Amino acid sequence: MPAAESLRAQQFRLAAHIRDPAHAPPPPGIEERRLAIYRDLFYNSLQGLLAGNFPVIRRLLGDDGWHALVRDFYREHRCATPLFPELPREFIQYLQARAEAGRGDKPWLLELAHYEWVELALDLSEASLADAPHDAGGDLLAGVPVPSPLAWPLAYAWPVHRLSPDFQPDQAPATATFLLVQRDAAFKVRFNELSALSFRLLQRLSDEPDLTGREQLLALATEAAAPDPEAFVALGHDMLRQFLASGVILGTRLS
Repeated sequence: MPAAESLRAQQFRLAAHIRDPAHAPPPPGIEERRLAIYRDLFYNSLQGLLAGNFPVIRRLLGDDGWHALVRDFYREHRCATPLFPELPREFIQYLQARAEAGRGDKPWLLELAHYEWVELALDLSEASLADAPHDAGGDLLAGVPVPSPLAWPLAYAWPVHRLSPDFQPDQAPATATFLLVQRDAAFKVRFNELSALSFRLLQRLSDEPDLTGREQLLALATEAAAPDPEAFVALGHDMLRQFLASGVILGTRLS
């Protein structure tokens, strides 16, 4: 075998061993002490990064469950990126595949992972308020409301923000959990609960970006089967103003 091909084969064999030392033998001629250093270095680096991004999952699964999950990920998943900040996203993709395969994970695990990842994703987002030109003093009913690119409405079947060692439900509640994750001017990311109505309004602003505030609220009134659409619009106007005051809405679209 040519030297280059031999080296490549050795590298692949070493990588396979580091991923799965129980089932993949190492290349011949490497001292066990050195192999152990490589195994521990690679695994501990990955495990530490994931533990820092998913501290709640780490705590809820406990030592044995957490390390078993990370080792499964390390052994089975093939990442599509070499960037360390993208590894949490790869971990979520792996959990999605496990859920689809029915691996028996906790039913809330995937949503909890997404909830924990969102904080990192928004913290690292390169979006800025300058990406959304707006009139901060525009009429929120007559104009087209502009949502902030740094405020993300989220919906979960599980109460992910309440999960703890003492609260790990086996069945999802009848009512979904609606949250808002937002990054402020100081780059601090915070979460707040939303009502189903306020979540749907923010969702509509993204799904139907060309409607005026009044058109959005009238459509929402129809969805909610409100008996008095004009009264609903008045209440919704207050909701839009609150969103404006908190920076969730920036203003209205520039003409």
